[in-house]
Amino acid sequence: KIDFGDVTMNMRNLLRKMGKKTFRPGNALAMTMLNATNPDTIKFMRSAMVDVGFKAQRMAVDLLRKVGRKQTAKPPATVGTAPIKEQVIHFINKKLPGGLPKKTARALLDIEDKDYVPIIRNPQATTAETEAVFYFPGCGSERLFSQVGLATQAMLWHAGVQTVLPPGYLCCGYPQRGSGQFDKAEKMITDNRVLFHRVANTLNYLDIKTVVVSCGTCYDQLQGYEFDKIFPGSRIIDIHEYLLEKGIQLQGKGAYLYHEPCHNPMKLQDSMKTVKALVGEQVLKSERCCGESGTLGVTRPDVSTQVRFRKEEEIKKGEAQLRASGAVGAQDNVKILTSCPSCLQGLNRYEGDLNNGLLEADYIVVEMAREILGENWMPDYVQRANNGGIERVLV
Repeated sequence: KIDFGDVTMNMRNLLRKMGKKTFRPGNALAMTMLNATNPDTIKFMRSAMVDVGFKAQRMAVDLLRKVGRKQTAKPPATVGTAPIKEQVIHFINKKLPGGLPKKTARALLDIEDKDYVPIIRNPQATTAETEAVFYFPGCGSERLFSQVGLATQAMLWHAGVQTVLPPGYLCCGYPQRGSGQFDKAEKMITDNRVLFHRVANTLNYLDIKTVVVSCGTCYDQLQGYEFDKIFPGSRIIDIHEYLLEKGIQLQGKGAYLYHEPCHNPMKLQDSMKTVKALVGEQVLKSERCCGESGTLGVTRPDVSTQVRFRKEEEIKKGEAQLRASGAVGAQDNVKILTSCPSCLQGLNRYEGDLNNGLLEADYIVVEMAREILGENWMPDYVQRANNGGIERVLV
């Protein structure tokens, strides 16, 4: 009954304190992005990573496709650290995501100022007495895949509730703990809790009873924040389970594969039950880890290649089942849904690996927003929110 996750994090923390932890540039870059709170720094880091880094990596994959395919078809065994040349090929054997939003969710809504708490609501359909939820987007849903944070807000707007966001860019502290930076994580958690108490005192008239998350690692980390003491009598819930509670479903719109994250945010019942209740019965679970696992994909791409080799088999097996049942056409693209930002990045890497068509990876809540609110749900929501739907309260 040993929790190997906790053991690993403690070992990393010990190695860091002893000065023996191996420096990995990919991990250092990712942590710099996650630790940043200044909007200008985040804008620069995001531009450097997404607009330059991701594009360069995708071009390199196309350029060296033969070498990369040879490696993914039969991944070499890992005995010690792989040579630099081999690591480079591991890093470019599958494409990172493309076509991401140009700005973060906060930048699009002009709510980057950390001195103000944004309250987002439909002025025509809500009052000060309407149910209010506190939404903690986390880094992945807000800084990188901002469409996830925006889809969550759009669906909460659609559900007719008031959405309170934390002031400024915040990280829950889990990535820091995961990489062995326990002291930095503890400081971050303490600062966040103090800030949330100030938010709760400022907005005590809203009587917040629900904390919504859209990320499993955020869910696990926020359990230690004791939110029931910050917002008395409150509970933490994943956005998908919350929407199901509200009776908002996407039944029978299509057939999907579903990838369950290692840190699964759906805790109230078996996640497959929740997914099927949301999107319909034509959902197949795709087993195995996607290989991204936070920063594993950039810190140990050699290990990730081996993990992806096995996951690719599962995806192709799921594709064959969906096509054989007639749920997906012989040449149509296959959609795979998940509920984790890191997994969304990981699943995007299998884009061109199907026997027919392409693999389209997306979040469940984004798929729901697209089908329920329409293809233009994102610009529509941003326009409506910016047109009198955001109240900014000084904290």
